[in-house]
Amino acid sequence: MSSVAPDRVQAAAELVEDLRASGVELVRISYPDLHGVCRSKDVPIAAAEHALEHGMAQTEAIMTVDLRHNVVAGFEHGFRDFREVPDLATFVRLPDDPAVAWCLADGVSADGEPFPLDPRGALQRAISALAAHGYEPIAGPEYEFYLVEPGTWRPYVGHDSSVYTCGAVADPAGVLREIVRCAGALGLQPTFATQEYGRGQYEVNLLHGPALDASDRAFRLKALCKEVASRHGLLATFMGQLGNDDEGSGFHLHVSLADTAGENAFAAAGGDGVSEVARRFAAGILAHMPALTAFLNPTVNAYRRFVVESLAPTHINWGHENRLALLRIPDEHEAATRVEIRSGDGTANPYLVSAAVLNAGRDGIERELELPGPPVEGNPYENEEAALGEPLPNSLDQTLNALEADSWLREAMGPELVDTFLLIKRYELDRWNAELAKVTEWERREYAHHL
Repeated sequence: MSSVAPDRVQAAAELVEDLRASGVELVRISYPDLHGVCRSKDVPIAAAEHALEHGMAQTEAIMTVDLRHNVVAGFEHGFRDFREVPDLATFVRLPDDPAVAWCLADGVSADGEPFPLDPRGALQRAISALAAHGYEPIAGPEYEFYLVEPGTWRPYVGHDSSVYTCGAVADPAGVLREIVRCAGALGLQPTFATQEYGRGQYEVNLLHGPALDASDRAFRLKALCKEVASRHGLLATFMGQLGNDDEGSGFHLHVSLADTAGENAFAAAGGDGVSEVARRFAAGILAHMPALTAFLNPTVNAYRRFVVESLAPTHINWGHENRLALLRIPDEHEAATRVEIRSGDGTANPYLVSAAVLNAGRDGIERELELPGPPVEGNPYENEEAALGEPLPNSLDQTLNALEADSWLREAMGPELVDTFLLIKRYELDRWNAELAKVTEWERREYAHHL
């Protein structure tokens, strides 16, 4: 075990003393796996000081499992340990159980170096790479999700009249209200919440802020939604397309860069109010979008959401204040100038999405890329002369191939991380293809009695 810096030893001791004095009995240490699942351990306060100093041991296998917990890779290493070392600045008390203090952690290898499969670490590297150019990335996450009964998939609210409403009609048991209240108490900085288009579908937006903090808050919000829903006998699901007869759910990410003076580097005086830096950053995102889609839409299900005129993009393009474009530049300018990436869904790992987007944007700045073609205007699907752009990948298989072929992004994200991500996602895809090969109930209904 590597030595611990004296200042960390002192900080951990002081923190545990404060926590114990305020009635904390358990310290919950959480971190994301490659899927973005919140993995955690609870540490009794009596053992917390050692855990805060040294971190907690985890097997590498947790980073090589698929979503059914099949271990896909890592057998050649015998599943060595790495450590999740708490970030002492991330401690919060759980509003519904103040005896629990919750923190996030960073992955550290046995040699004391950052663990290469740590999604939070991948984002920290992307932030550092932009800092070398004098920029601090700012992000604002927006989540859409459904509240349903587990197993039956029956929506929490089943009527059609509640779009963009609040109160008892849209939220009869106060589940959304409880999510927002707890999110505020946890410091997640919700800016608004409402029922969305779907029956039992909701949206929660978080205040923009430094990219690591914004991703931490997004990660915690998903965990919070699932916790609160579970207490009400419901499931909060962030699937891109939950059913065949209702709307898809997106994860929209707003991004800008602050310069060394703290000013918005995306803002420009005159013209359309958008700087050359912003254009190059946006061009980098679009240039890497076939590969980025693997992080933005990492499931087989995600591609069911890409439907023409559904407000989910189908092509790689951009537009001013146009929600039919993949990359939207809102009409808010000056300090609020930003780009919005609209193709993601809530199954995405917020750390990997942010890291990939920031890396791609940096590549656009470094190579001084130009935005492709004219901006999308109006409804491009109704204009045969409109330049829709290249189509987005329409399957998980396509985007995994694109990620593997994007050597620049693979290197920027970390080769071991990308290779492991590809491995577990291809294993997931193989299981899906095996499911497709099975005889279906439709085939029995169609053929068994008549032929």
